[in-house]
Amino acid sequence: MAALSGGAPWRTGWLPALRLARRSSKAVTRHWKAMHLQRQKLMALTEYLPPRPAVPERCLRPPAQPQQEDNGYARLLRRQVEEVFRDSRMVAVCQYNSMPGEDVVLMRHYLRRHNIEVKFVLNEIVRPVLSQSRYKNLLPLFVGRNILLVSPETKAKEMLRVLKGVPQVNLLGACIDDTILSRQGVENFAKLPSLEASQGQTLGALALLPSQTCSLLQHGATHLTALLDQHIHQLRDGAGQGGTPVGPEPTQSPGAP
Repeated sequence: MAALSGGAPWRTGWLPALRLARRSSKAVTRHWKAMHLQRQKLMALTEYLPPRPAVPERCLRPPAQPQQEDNGYARLLRRQVEEVFRDSRMVAVCQYNSMPGEDVVLMRHYLRRHNIEVKFVLNEIVRPVLSQSRYKNLLPLFVGRNILLVSPETKAKEMLRVLKGVPQVNLLGACIDDTILSRQGVENFAKLPSLEASQGQTLGALALLPSQTCSLLQHGATHLTALLDQHIHQLRDGAGQGGTPVGPEPTQSPGAP
């Protein structure tokens, strides 16, 4: 033992072995406990009650809200909306649902073929413009996210053909030639013939009546001429056979001698 307890170099830096003692978790000693009755009374008596105002709040004048200055960009957008409704013969309001960007570009391309432009507008910009114009009946259509399909021509048939292949865009209504139409009205308008065809049909109907009147007026003279020609041919045939045709004796008036 003396040899082991001496200053041997192998004991330099020696540490005792560590013992890992596993301890159990503490027991929960804090449980909810109902407040004592006297303490409850004390808390109810000492509860803070704010003083009531001398004048009810409903009788007070509301504070004046500061007027928000009109933004220049918002004025520019409203002016563009006014120009769209003023310069376009057809303005269609559609509900726009989320769709990929490639489909949006493709839809714009097909509509641009028929001279129809797509306008993305905000309800905060369109509603003030429509409320002060003659198109205020279109206000109920601007509720969600909408787009405008505008064209200087009435291309309703072509627009419906393109929108038929885009289920994310739903037609709500339109204003065509200053006339507000529903979806059914736009579909009925698309079934009508073009303006040139309608004008041709109207001119044909108007030209038919004078021609019929002229033929009716000339029918009597033409029929009389045909009868006279036939009578002359009969007289010539009778004279060519060698005999004088004997016609009916002329009738005499009752007073003649």
